[in-house]
Amino acid sequence: MRVDVVGWAALALLLLAAETLAPGAFMLWMGFAAVAVFVAVLLVPGIPVLAQVAAFVVLSFVSIQVYRKWFRKAARASDQPLLNRRAEQAIGLVAPLEQAIVGGRGRIKLGDAFWVVEGPELPAGTAVRVVAVNGMVLKVQEA
Repeated sequence: MRVDVVGWAALALLLLAAETLAPGAFMLWMGFAAVAVFVAVLLVPGIPVLAQVAAFVVLSFVSIQVYRKWFRKAARASDQPLLNRRAEQAIGLVAPLEQAIVGGRGRIKLGDAFWVVEGPELPAGTAVRVVAVNGMVLKVQEA
């Protein structure tokens, strides 16, 4: 068996194995390109090494672009889109102000956490509804 055939087979297996250790679909598509070059070198002996490498580079680029255009966008939508987005989960909740809103800022307690809030000037104890989020600051209005 020729060295270039074995080399491409080894590279393909290495890239596909690396994808299992560090998933992200990048090495998977390069592995597919290596498999294509392996098959080409196996079926058509005598392809120059420079042409093999050029084909691998081009096929890697094309396959990654195919993945980015068609497969990555088609990812399944999450059934829990607010998971790990704790501030956005608070939208719609009503809670009393722990600290009055003075100068546009105050504080409320939701669950076991205190949150900085922005809104109109209101005294402590006023019930407010979270209407929006700006980073980790909750925007509120009187409920």
